[in-house]
Amino acid sequence: MEQFSQTKEASPVSGGGKETAAREVRSLTCIGCPLGCTLTVELENGQVKSIAGSTCRRGDDYARKEVTNPTRIITSTVRVIGGAEEMVSVKTRTDIPRESIARCVKALKGIEAAAPVRMGEVILENAAGTGVDVIATKEIAAENRLRDEA
Repeated sequence: MEQFSQTKEASPVSGGGKETAAREVRSLTCIGCPLGCTLTVELENGQVKSIAGSTCRRGDDYARKEVTNPTRIITSTVRVIGGAEEMVSVKTRTDIPRESIARCVKALKGIEAAAPVRMGEVILENAAGTGVDVIATKEIAAENRLRDEA
């Protein structure tokens, strides 16, 4: 969960005038490890000024990335044709920009994989123009027609 608060502070600039700087404080729950630390990130003009609350390096890395370039790994399922199971679980090979999630999910709609499906097999290349492939996360054997006919 992320909470936002934003304030503006005056900061002096050359020439004796004052310039308004955007100062923002964000509170995040870290997902970098099982501890779930509460992180406080202070930004000024969109740049990270400080991060507090992390107990490991992953927390600092997560907070910095989350406030400047948030990304997600997408998980879903697609239909399997001729498989021992009707659906196979899939995920993006790596994280994609948060603003690409809806386009990625829409691109997966109607995709079908032909059995057999191998774990790691590319189901959709370059999902929604992100440069990231969607891959199968488990194996699905082809259906056994002899067993079904008996």
